[in-house]
Amino acid sequence: MDNMNFENYGLSDEILKALKLLGFKQATEVQKEVIPLGLEKHDIIAKAQTGSGKTAAFGIPICESVEWNAKEPQALVLTPTRELCVQVKEDITNIGRFKRIRCTAVFGKQPVEVQVRDLKQKVHVVVGTPGRTFDLIQRGHLNVQSIKYLVIDEADKMLNMGFIDQVEDIIRLLPGERITMLYSATLEEKIEALCQRYMNNPIKIEITPESLTSEKINQVLYEVEQDKKLTVLQKLLYVENPDSCIIFCSTKDNVDKLTYNLKDRGYACESLHGGMEQRDRLDIMKSFKRGEFRFLVATDVAARGIDVESLSLIINYDVPVEKESYVHRIGRTGRAGNKGKAITLAAPSEYKILSEIEEYIGLSIPIGEEPYKEEIERAKKAFEEKNNKQPKIKTEKSANLDKQITKIYIGAGKKKKIRAGDIVGAITSIKGISAENIGIIDVLDYVTYVDILDGKGSLVLDALKTTTIKGKSYKVEKANK
Repeated sequence: MDNMNFENYGLSDEILKALKLLGFKQATEVQKEVIPLGLEKHDIIAKAQTGSGKTAAFGIPICESVEWNAKEPQALVLTPTRELCVQVKEDITNIGRFKRIRCTAVFGKQPVEVQVRDLKQKVHVVVGTPGRTFDLIQRGHLNVQSIKYLVIDEADKMLNMGFIDQVEDIIRLLPGERITMLYSATLEEKIEALCQRYMNNPIKIEITPESLTSEKINQVLYEVEQDKKLTVLQKLLYVENPDSCIIFCSTKDNVDKLTYNLKDRGYACESLHGGMEQRDRLDIMKSFKRGEFRFLVATDVAARGIDVESLSLIINYDVPVEKESYVHRIGRTGRAGNKGKAITLAAPSEYKILSEIEEYIGLSIPIGEEPYKEEIERAKKAFEEKNNKQPKIKTEKSANLDKQITKIYIGAGKKKKIRAGDIVGAITSIKGISAENIGIIDVLDYVTYVDILDGKGSLVLDALKTTTIKGKSYKVEKANK
């Protein structure tokens, strides 16, 4: 199974096309193990570290197996955090784009009306946090009677956040005949018990190496007095001079204070924590992934759901209170086979927590020496040159895929008695266009959005301006994504 190509799994042309445009080449270890079992419809318990490619491991079999014509959701993915929920939703949408798989995310701190509206459309896959998912089921907005696939993602975090009982409440409402996949970096006793109660002869896969932390991550510890941390942090940033870096703090107040201090010193940085509005959090995450600023100061809310290309450095400004959080924080670097570095600044008051972390990961973190004055002076110039340059904006993983797809806005919806079939009829009447060129159709009350695939957006846009829908002309233009 070494160097397994995705073509060897018997996947459809639509899935293979999306994977190619997304830059997937060789399957990761967890993908090699899980994809065949998922396609064969086995229950799976996968013990795998963050950054191992597990979203595609379950997303590919789900997108391959769902029935497009079914009216109710067929797959439910439960995630512990909103950020991870959005990340998984985007990944599944991209993998299933050419199969017209519609995936929606449901989570707290977003108006429930928006999510209810989305669920009224045809939805194949729902990704949700436990609280909002359970609420929508209870209120009759999310029908789970046709669920064939359940994924419990990052079950260890669910347990740590106190969500595992709510996960069990959701499981009890699902059909007994289903495929269940559980993913976790660690398998605590309560998680094992959950598997025994609700899974059918699951196949257990362990991808995690003997060490909880990847050998590709160089871990370094600096023992620092609390009031000297900012000074030491600056020295290390000069010497390391990363293109992008996440600096973790344990509380939102510490995040805000450190962000203020760094900005005051001219650092291109932003903050991310649970006290922010959800829209602001998502915007900050997107900007950071694109490389619009170098330093993200964050609480553990960012330790799940961040998948940043080539993130070479993370810094624990505060030692995490939960030992599991250390693993997930440093797992933001050293991803997808790349090397990374994780620096921890520990004050004397944090030594007890630190010793618990070292016992947990089975490693005494090597102690580093603070940079010399001459070394700092040499590094400072290069750091400031990089800091003053215009940031080089990174292309998103879906950029090549997006080039092939045009989202079209049509100024009519349900209130004008427009149905998806009417849109399909109008578009397929255009010469050179078939139903296979039409992606996801969202018919809302007053407007409709349509994905046109295979680079045929311009042709459809031009033709629709002179084409009627149910005998009437409507405003048609390229949508703002």
